[in-house]
Amino acid sequence: MIRLTEIKLPLNHAPKDLTTAITTKLKISAEQMASFVMFKRGYDARNKRNIQLIYTLDITLTDSDLTHDLLVQFESDNHVKSTPDTSYKYVGAAPKDLTERPVVIGFGPCGLLAALTLAQMGFKPIIIERGNEVRQRTKDTFGFWRQRKLNTESNVQFGEGGAGTFSDGKLYSQVKDPNHYGRKVMTEFVKAGAPDEILFVSKPHIGTYKLVTMVEKMRAEIIELGGEVRFATRVDDLHITDSKVTGVTLNTGETLKTNHVVLAVGHSARDTFEMIHDKGVYVEAKPFSIGFRIEHKQSTIDKARFGDNAGNEILGAADYKLVHHCKNGRSVYSFCMCPGGTVVAAASEEGRVVTNGMSQYSRNERNANSAIVVGIDPERDYPNHPLAGIDLQRQLETLAFELGGKDYSAPAQTIGDFLKGKPDSELGDVKPSYTPGITLTDLSKALPDFAVDAIREAIPAFNKKIQGFSSDDGLLTGVETRTSSPISIKRNKEFQSINTKGLFPAGEGAGYAGGILSAGIDGIKVAEAVAKSMLNIE
Repeated sequence: MIRLTEIKLPLNHAPKDLTTAITTKLKISAEQMASFVMFKRGYDARNKRNIQLIYTLDITLTDSDLTHDLLVQFESDNHVKSTPDTSYKYVGAAPKDLTERPVVIGFGPCGLLAALTLAQMGFKPIIIERGNEVRQRTKDTFGFWRQRKLNTESNVQFGEGGAGTFSDGKLYSQVKDPNHYGRKVMTEFVKAGAPDEILFVSKPHIGTYKLVTMVEKMRAEIIELGGEVRFATRVDDLHITDSKVTGVTLNTGETLKTNHVVLAVGHSARDTFEMIHDKGVYVEAKPFSIGFRIEHKQSTIDKARFGDNAGNEILGAADYKLVHHCKNGRSVYSFCMCPGGTVVAAASEEGRVVTNGMSQYSRNERNANSAIVVGIDPERDYPNHPLAGIDLQRQLETLAFELGGKDYSAPAQTIGDFLKGKPDSELGDVKPSYTPGITLTDLSKALPDFAVDAIREAIPAFNKKIQGFSSDDGLLTGVETRTSSPISIKRNKEFQSINTKGLFPAGEGAGYAGGILSAGIDGIKVAEAVAKSMLNIE
């Protein structure tokens, strides 16, 4: 096939215009084209009065010789190339007399794709997940939101599907992916019930309710292929002999012997981080960010981004991505933007408050929300110990719990009062979506002064890009502390810990991913590394 990129058409173009654009570009007749498929569709909304759709299309012609001739003819045109092969190719297959089974710790996007890929190659992985299976986990999470009853082992952070289950379900990433691992992630999701459109829209998302069913189907495939999943089970010890992994001990007292452990625990498994650090696994502190969730009416964001085209079905609910470099040397940016979504309680430890954002597939809630966060650095802000970032997170989350009233309500303040530095008195038009509830307070007490100053400078700057962003009625809710892992578990080119052979740090918790897609991609890469190690493939 021939791949055409950067095909631009008006937002409300007729379907036949795609065919015309193809034949015009390639200088062929409609009869010479057998078919075409949409590989990607995005949009350019910089000019709200003339929003353009941007297509990547794969064309099949009726004559293979013509295909060859056109590729030669357009050889110097970077927008006309041969369609690459994006099909996934396994690195090997387990022997029939398999004597060792790899252990995968964590069943979020990274652990899920690692386990699925290993199972598809015949390695029959054993998956250990401290939280509950996804439907019970959903009940546990909603129980916290509605009744303030926190299950510290099954919540937004822990359980089948990982933190990505209670999110916007974004499936896009900026990671380089020359081997098309992302395509395998997407294909597996579609096979498990995700909408086909995630294969071609430029910013695909799924939403929580669809993710629940998908995760169950992927788990069923793993089990059908000989894998095993143990829920409500935690790894409490990692056995290391002569700098090599020899097994794990579970909280049930059982020991599993294995020389291959995938550590895909996510960014909030603080006790696991402490355990592996105590065992001597090399860990170092890494940068992360802290801040608040910000809420506006979704209609405000739609109008600012799309103008009169707000509400267009193809465009959907508008999102944004913002960054501002402050006078004090800090950077403030938007993170995990959830169009038409809600701010959610994401605590996993008692006596602490932390926020996150979530959307359903429809993205039809009244508010838009995102994290507005300030980058912080180990050398500058939490030096001297690899786990010092965890201590800082806990300190801020405990403070948020106290400011919220010590009942898991979150501290909140209108944007107008926060910018003016005055105590908050009442809400404006933007109603809070956070449950269990909010307590209006002075959010300048919730973060270090440098972070408060930076956010106060950034919000008016963002208003220049998104009109209405600094509206007095907008709402800030605290705190956002888990933008990424506060540690990095360094690994070598074989994807193993640099000082512990057989331990494969993976995904967000290890510092190698940021979101569902990149975590899934990393899971596949690590699964391949495990397979190669078990098969002695260089």
